Amino acid sequence: MALERSLRWRLILGRASEQSLCSGDGPGEQAEALDGALDFLYGREGEGADEQQMDKSGRGDTHPMTVPEWINKVHSLFPKEAIERLERDALHRYKLHEVVTNAEALKAAEPNLSLVEAILHSKKHMDPKVLEMAREIVRKVAEQLKRQLIEQLEHRYGGTPWKTRKSRYRTARNLDAIKTIRRNLRNWSAEHKRILIDDPQFFARLKRSHSRYQVILLVDESGSMLRNIIHSAVVAACLWEWPAVKTHLVIWDTEVVDLTPHAEDPVEILLRVQLGGGNDAAKALRYAQTLIEAPHRAIVVLITDFYEGGGADAMVREVAGLVEAGVQVFGVAALDDQVRGAFDRRVAQQVAEAGAHVAATTPLELAGWLLERVRR
Repeated sequence: MALERSLRWRLILGRASEQSLCSGDGPGEQAEALDGALDFLYGREGEGADEQQMDKSGRGDTHPMTVPEWINKVHSLFPKEAIERLERDALHRYKLHEVVTNAEALKAAEPNLSLVEAILHSKKHMDPKVLEMAREIVRKVAEQLKRQLIEQLEHRYGGTPWKTRKSRYRTARNLDAIKTIRRNLRNWSAEHKRILIDDPQFFARLKRSHSRYQVILLVDESGSMLRNIIHSAVVAACLWEWPAVKTHLVIWDTEVVDLTPHAEDPVEILLRVQLGGGNDAAKALRYAQTLIEAPHRAIVVLITDFYEGGGADAMVREVAGLVEAGVQVFGVAALDDQVRGAFDRRVAQQVAEAGAHVAATTPLELAGWLLERVRR
């Protein structure tokens, strides 16, 4: 929609600029709708915390819409990129958690990482019906992230079926017999008493390693690490399917919890996370030592922002001990597609000097690094 320049400024500046910038017959019906949707959210900047005028859901004289009504309006008026930005601001800047605790609002929301973050923050406040809806949103986003990661990695190896993917290589040894039968049951011929195959299905394949590596993911579950936790769960689910890797997934704050039995299901992992505030990376590293079977074929991935308080020296000592024993250690300071996130650079440098690889990285780069180590 082509808006006049004055109207664009009107939408940016809000209702306070109405008399100065808008004249004549007004901005028009669609522009009014855009303005109302933006004012519902960003009009809060000038209102402060006047609870008589507006409550958390946006009700009141100034904002007569409910959050679900606002979400529906946003989805009908704005492009996808703008929708994600508006919902992100609603969740994180203005704390409109009704987006994830109200069933109607949750149903209307766009599944994305920001929404998953809000769900994980708010899951304890959800009733069972809403939580079940939230679980499906988390599953949809996690499966999308996993599929994207697998698509970029699946053909670096060959040899053993990766059963979650179809193959571009249509050979007899790649034939997925069970899926082929299911896909072609409609072609059953009563006359010939057989299934006529017109849509064969094939496995994608990975290279078989002579002996398995251990990859132990140690994930800091403090509140500031939430997006890192989401990506860690997805990476763990991909690793679980690699035949050359034996995967462990451990989360920690001041306590250590081994979630390896659930590593193949990122949704289960994420809904079990209890976001905390304390850190004891040294305890997590000591637990990792008890899991290691062959140090020279073990990789410990420490995913943390390195804010350890008084425990940084103990963490560095544990890292040095693992490296000395022959274990490869990778300290991941941020795990995100945008490689965002603050971390303690001083402690990260100490961990690097102790012999670990340390970097802020993307899930794809981390998986690629692991693949290179396993392939050696």
